[in-house]
Amino acid sequence: MIQHCVFLRFKAATSEAEKKAIYEGIAALKAVVPGMLEVKFGPNISPEGLNGGYLDGFIITFEDAMVRDYYLKHPDHVVVGDRIVKATDGGLSGVLVFDMEI
Repeated sequence: MIQHCVFLRFKAATSEAEKKAIYEGIAALKAVVPGMLEVKFGPNISPEGLNGGYLDGFIITFEDAMVRDYYLKHPDHVVVGDRIVKATDGGLSGVLVFDMEI
């Protein structure tokens, strides 16, 4: 399995409603990406202060790397990805992606 961890530095002007809509768009991909097993999202609650400004994020569990790669190219993912980039501070520099095999 693959854990696809995405951490976000939203612009200060990004509303909670916009964040919710982005997360709902990601979760909706489960219906069109076979092998996309689970989606979790929310704010960083760590007390350590080591977040580097990434205060929000989501984690997707995929059956394997092939499913993850299919998800990355899926047109619906591209739409949600563009929405994320527009909402994050600095565009792509406001997004941190970390995938690991579990």
